Amino acid sequence: MNDVHRGTDRAQAQEGASPRRRGRDVPGKTIVITGASDGIGAAAARQLVADGHVVALVGRSPSKTRALAQELGADHFLADFTRLSDVRALATQLLAAYPRIDVLANNAGGIFGDRARTADGFEKTLQVNHLAPFLLTNLLMETLVASQASILNTSSIGARLFGKIDLDDLGNDRKFSPNKAYGDSKLANILFARELDRRYRSSGIAAVAFHPGNVRTNFASDTTSFMRWVYRTPVSSLVGLVSPGKGAETLTWLAEGAPGRDWEPGEYYEKKRPARTSRQAADAQLAHDLWEKSAELVGLPPTVR
Repeated sequence: MNDVHRGTDRAQAQEGASPRRRGRDVPGKTIVITGASDGIGAAAARQLVADGHVVALVGRSPSKTRALAQELGADHFLADFTRLSDVRALATQLLAAYPRIDVLANNAGGIFGDRARTADGFEKTLQVNHLAPFLLTNLLMETLVASQASILNTSSIGARLFGKIDLDDLGNDRKFSPNKAYGDSKLANILFARELDRRYRSSGIAAVAFHPGNVRTNFASDTTSFMRWVYRTPVSSLVGLVSPGKGAETLTWLAEGAPGRDWEPGEYYEKKRPARTSRQAADAQLAHDLWEKSAELVGLPPTVR
């Protein structure tokens, strides 16, 4: 499932945009957001288009992604991250559409139900939340480096609560639970950002991971985890869930900010501040080895960095 729509009303939509943050002298950027059809991805897209940026929406749902694109006058691309062939096609389309990409927001992801394997043979949570954005980022790397881009990985406190990566069992075949798979993948998002920073900071890349807060969205709608009970029942009003717009503020802040001035590359952020997370997130050797293992799994050549 791959498609692209060029927003013919994009310029008109941006001319009428509200200058909420223009006082920070933010130049217009080209920003790619995955998982943009709903939740914080959609909310961040609205905020960023309102600020005059060119936003490319990437989503899995044709109807939701198309509707948001029409609302914003933005380009949209369809890709199902359970298929790595879709990720490769998406990268080809993005490279053809944008000679410059200032920000890549790896935001797509979720917590799922019982163990399931993708058509590529990987555990679904691992592929959708980590391997797919890892592959997409690497396929776009030449343009990202030339653009001196920021790469934003949406992570979660799930990394701290549930994550403990075993490189010999990334798919959690020995002891699976939806929470463990989710926590591991969110920890992988942080390790990926830190290894991106180590490998590519000298080339101009700025990578960061962040937790958007516990957001009132369709998150956890497809899981058997107790998280469904927290997010999808009236108890959600008791646990301090924030709106998608509030949750999107950190993504928007990072996308518009200047690395090294507004935020530090290689860090993990909560509420726009560096935060503590899993102890494994500070393991530089694990970050390196996870990169090499991930590259092997998705068929990328080994690198020397």
